Amino acid sequence: MSVFDDPGLFGRLWADTYDGPGNPDPAPAIDFLAELADGGPALELAIGTGRVALPLAERGVAVEGIEASPEMVSKMRAKPGGDGIPVAIGDMADVPVTGPYRLAYLVFNTLFNLVDAERQAACFRNVARVLAPGGAFVIETFVPDPADFDRDEQVQMRAVTEDSATIRVHQYDRAAQTFVRQTITFDRDGVHLRPFAMRYLWPEQIDELAERAGLRLAERYADWHRSPFEVDSASHISVYRTR
Repeated sequence: MSVFDDPGLFGRLWADTYDGPGNPDPAPAIDFLAELADGGPALELAIGTGRVALPLAERGVAVEGIEASPEMVSKMRAKPGGDGIPVAIGDMADVPVTGPYRLAYLVFNTLFNLVDAERQAACFRNVARVLAPGGAFVIETFVPDPADFDRDEQVQMRAVTEDSATIRVHQYDRAAQTFVRQTITFDRDGVHLRPFAMRYLWPEQIDELAERAGLRLAERYADWHRSPFEVDSASHISVYRTR
């Protein structure tokens, strides 16, 4: 199945290394989300291995999750407290839960993992369906920089050792605002492929999705510390609320 059609592919390929070094520190996000949730209930879309949900639950927030990858959920279940968080296995665009929730959130650029425009729109519509009146939907994504995809194809060297070499290859479709990335490792056991795809959006395009779903932009920051969002900000934290 294509990387564009299988929402669980990422988890199957990356679950074993998802909690490895180099990932963002979730602590600032947890502080921000705990304040908005005010005790919950809260819904995490693409809950993964529980990097955000578990410490948020320790803060007294009643967290539930959606995750397309049983492998990711298995990693969470093995952690302290991981068996106490309800998780619906399914596509986050469908939001296969009932709610209502005071807070829903989608962090670490994961909105862009929905690589079809209609699936991104469906995600917003379905989140709006399960939010309580006045509830908040929090999105964290990078702000696309055209300089990052000034060429349709890019090749990067990632790591070289005596026993292996890893390269990363991107192919962009700028009209569709999508890219496919292949991380290729050559070692003594052969060739190992880890595909990945995204459909990126600018903040104003995300605002349009929210508006069509009946949500309004209430707050926007450059980071979890509530730094002001400026024209040159590389990322944004956007809070949408039901009308």
